[in-house]
Amino acid sequence: MRTYLDFEKPIADLEGRLDEMKRLAETNKVDVSEAVETLEKSIDRLRHELFRNLTRWQRVQLSRHPDRPYTLDYIERMCDQFIELHGDRTVRDDPAMVGGFAEIDGQTIMIIGQQKGRNTKQRQHRNFGMPNPEGYRKALRLMKMAEKFNKPIVTLIDTPGAFPGLEAEERGQGEAIARNLKEMFLLKVPVICIVIGEGASGGALGIAIGDRVLMLENTWYSVISPENCSTILWRSWNYKEQAAEAMKLTATDMTSFKLVDGIVDEPVGGAHYDHAEMANILKRTILDTLTELNALSPEERIDQRIDKFCAMGVVVE
Repeated sequence: MRTYLDFEKPIADLEGRLDEMKRLAETNKVDVSEAVETLEKSIDRLRHELFRNLTRWQRVQLSRHPDRPYTLDYIERMCDQFIELHGDRTVRDDPAMVGGFAEIDGQTIMIIGQQKGRNTKQRQHRNFGMPNPEGYRKALRLMKMAEKFNKPIVTLIDTPGAFPGLEAEERGQGEAIARNLKEMFLLKVPVICIVIGEGASGGALGIAIGDRVLMLENTWYSVISPENCSTILWRSWNYKEQAAEAMKLTATDMTSFKLVDGIVDEPVGGAHYDHAEMANILKRTILDTLTELNALSPEERIDQRIDKFCAMGVVVE
């Protein structure tokens, strides 16, 4: 059963009427194909209109939609083969960070990403997509392995942040993320980073240093979530919508600030509306970007990567 957000209620009402019409037609053996077609067109028009004028907060809500595809969903639909690799070789395996060698249209890549859960048990197992230090160390281990075998790296970013627990700090959360930032700048293979959901703080940045950093249309990327920003400024979560507008955290905003390199379009209605189509779009984007990056030498890629990130930000004296 499809889940609807608050602002999708008009669509939910029309789709409810459509389902009811189809049930009555089937029960009473009545031909209502013309009425069904008219209603489907109305739903399609409404969906296009609604999703063409989304606010920043609505895009944040879409990035967290419970039906939205996660890293393993994309891997399942995009990859012909996938061999998951586990463990950081220091502490343990971190289920919040998944990765391994995959094959897309005959091309081998290393794919790494944060993974959330669908139900309570899975969310606890995946720690709500919030990696511990061993998750970032595992990610770096896999990147170094990809570099050793000269395979490109694709990272899929979807996290509310790195895990902020005491045990994570004791095991060096900050150091693990900082090391990833340093090492990713110097990787000799192509690196593509894609925000597929939430891109929060250093938890996202720890796997987001790449030759191309892309964002799906209905995602966000910022140092803090709108709720936490609202809590700091107004001491209440009630101003999260105003915070989202002020933070300018959407894909369009990030592209205009030159903090990311491009936007990946989603199906009308969001990535959750059609997992298969979204996976096909993402697959084509990855393959096209790899073709572009493979034309450059390792030295050119590293120089461009460093120059791109060094040019970010505004300095005022």
